[in-house]
Amino acid sequence: MSSYAEAKYRAVTALQRRLNAVARRLPGQTLLETTGRVSGLPRRTPVGGRRVGDSFWLVSEFGERAQYIRNIRADPRVRVRIRGRWHTGTALPLPGDDPVARLRRLPRFNSLAVRAMGVGTGLLTVRVDLDGDGSR
Repeated sequence: MSSYAEAKYRAVTALQRRLNAVARRLPGQTLLETTGRVSGLPRRTPVGGRRVGDSFWLVSEFGERAQYIRNIRADPRVRVRIRGRWHTGTALPLPGDDPVARLRRLPRFNSLAVRAMGVGTGLLTVRVDLDGDGSR
């Protein structure tokens, strides 16, 4: 990774830590809950994406470097809060999917933010296959 990309990554993650602390508390914010790979504790991350049938789609702006992606790799069972309701499911990172094309089908505001904050070609599509009833 170039020094510019590394500096951008550090600046954006520092900003996101502060913004995410506030966003997690907003009732309408979509959240992805993973299990911490080291701590075993629930980790909630504000995300943007879209439910399509029994799947929820999102694009990670930092790809494999995102902590929630690392948590998914360790334990793919997740929960997603969509419109205030929690759904359980299994997350699957899709490195073969075209994340730029996927962003065109996701909510516009979030897609712009992902492109602006993302570093280089590190975008990664994630599909969460939601369980039947899935809510808790």
